[in-house]
Amino acid sequence: MTSNGGKNVCPTGWHIPTDAEWTTLTDYLGGVYVAGGKLKETGTTHWATPNTGATNETGFTALPGGDRDGTGAYGYVGYGSFWWSSTEFSTTFAWNRTMSYSNTSVFRNIIDERNGFSVRCVRDF
Repeated sequence: MTSNGGKNVCPTGWHIPTDAEWTTLTDYLGGVYVAGGKLKETGTTHWATPNTGATNETGFTALPGGDRDGTGAYGYVGYGSFWWSSTEFSTTFAWNRTMSYSNTSVFRNIIDERNGFSVRCVRDF
């Protein structure tokens, strides 16, 4: 998940967060049921109404970029924010995180790697 056909997704010194790093973040923010609100951009310029509980108090500014499914179809733009982790579940599935316009949660899911999601690069330490 850190490579795209041999091309690095993140710049040198950065990486796509692991499933464990996403869990550390959501735990630090008070748990999966409130972390989404703290990560989402406020308002409804990009997010559909009501963008429940969005405070962006972390400065993460999660935007609802939607997703691209395995067939190449796009969906959920304005309604959902889908983020890869670098942790594979199997040879064709990986863990991801999802946020929605209608709640404050960050959902942890396993999804087919043929899908297209957003990435957030994290600085190496």
